[in-house]
Amino acid sequence: MYFEDDEILGGSPKSRFFDILFHANRNVVQTEVEKMMEWMAALELIIEEKCGLDVEKEVANVLYDEGQRAKLEQKVNSLYIEYMGKILSQSE
Repeated sequence: MYFEDDEILGGSPKSRFFDILFHANRNVVQTEVEKMMEWMAALELIIEEKCGLDVEKEVANVLYDEGQRAKLEQKVNSLYIEYMGKILSQSE
């Protein structure tokens, strides 16, 4: 799905996320970015330790697989929206 001209968000999830990121309370943004980094680190540890997979290789496989492109884009947009909500809910 193409979001660049999305009327509800007033732009793509990515562009709206960065608008919010740059204008929200710095402490809130810092806390959420730290949580995102911890989440990614935990996911990498799980993949390495529980699945025995090479994280870099597996990520590259998904990033460069055209068959996964639409699913990946949908997930990325979903994450932008999720984190926008987390930042905005703490900025009110």
